[in-house]
Amino acid sequence: MAEKAAKLASFTWEGVDRQGRKVKGDSQAENPSRLRLTLRQQGIAAQKIRRKSSLSQLLEGKRSKKITPGDIAVFTRQLSTMLNSGVPLVQAFDIIGRGHENPSMRKLVMAIKDDVESGTALSEALGKHPLYFDELVCNLVNAGEQAGVLDTLLDKIATYKEKTESIKKKIRKALFYPTAVLVVAFAVTAILLIFVVPQFESLFRGFGADLPAFTRMVLNLSDFFRAWWWAIFGGLIGGVVLFLEAKKRSRRFAHFLDRVALRIPVVGSILRKAAIARFARTLSTMFAAGVPLVEALGSVAGATGNAVYGEAVRGMQDEVATGQQLQWSVEQTKLFPHMVVQMIAIGEEAGSLDAMLAKVADFYEEEVDNAIDSLSSLLEPLIMAVLGVLVGGLVIAMYLPIFKLGSVV
Repeated sequence: MAEKAAKLASFTWEGVDRQGRKVKGDSQAENPSRLRLTLRQQGIAAQKIRRKSSLSQLLEGKRSKKITPGDIAVFTRQLSTMLNSGVPLVQAFDIIGRGHENPSMRKLVMAIKDDVESGTALSEALGKHPLYFDELVCNLVNAGEQAGVLDTLLDKIATYKEKTESIKKKIRKALFYPTAVLVVAFAVTAILLIFVVPQFESLFRGFGADLPAFTRMVLNLSDFFRAWWWAIFGGLIGGVVLFLEAKKRSRRFAHFLDRVALRIPVVGSILRKAAIARFARTLSTMFAAGVPLVEALGSVAGATGNAVYGEAVRGMQDEVATGQQLQWSVEQTKLFPHMVVQMIAIGEEAGSLDAMLAKVADFYEEEVDNAIDSLSSLLEPLIMAVLGVLVGGLVIAMYLPIFKLGSVV
């Protein structure tokens, strides 16, 4: 067996499937003829087959990148579409896995395919990879398998993943832009203080007159930077690393940060709306799949993206488990607007809780979009003003003595 495996070679291929669509992928086989036969058994007519060189395999291994939540969302959508079109589950995994550009994702899909092919339930196969498929996804897939509506549930999971990832990307984009600009501003200021200002200092020594207070302050700041630049940069880098590690390892610190973040003007409002949108979208998806409310709330707690809301949802789970209505439990947290409470109340009374929560999610996702657009418009002139004050202040400080000298002459 090992001798046979040693003779396998890697190939890239292109062909046409039964529906006439062009497909391509990478496969291992003993020779091109055997690969052509294997593809024909899968309903693919191979048109081009090329053997991979050792160099290309090495480069592919170096290009291997990590699997992102976006990759998982696309995979779920592809799997849902194929199952809905009548493609058998194992064949769907084979087509998706072999056609994926990311080798890491291809390896993951083929590992799940092997488990399913050996008789393991899809929910269990996904549960073996908790980094990419959380408890919520596994519960939904399990519900779909039990009810015989796996394609429908995968479609709901794909929609859920796409919506939540869209919100996360927009929030990251809104926060990344000002952070990046401020980092660049600090770097430019440090370069000016360390390399440019000292050139002016040697020029000012020959003036034989007192320098303006603002210029002296900048020169002293330049001396401090040149003497302690290693401590300043080391402290900043160490502080960032320490902050990230503390957030990752200390639950109490992460909870404190999430609580503080909710109180930041403008940004706190966006984070609050995003948490409500994720809460409503996740609970709607799980409830529509037939997952009991108490069990659904357990999965929702970890999906809100904020420790404060997660803790509140866990409290709601305990109250609902004792027989309390969801509406009353949501109202008691004091974290959800009155409109959300009323929509949940109407949903409970009408027996359409999943539909009402979906409407709440749609509303708050749109609110997050609008708030982020407004924040971006507000930050652009503010950031330009900060840059102008930093760089312009340094320039003015350096030219003040020259202006003063000109007025004396």
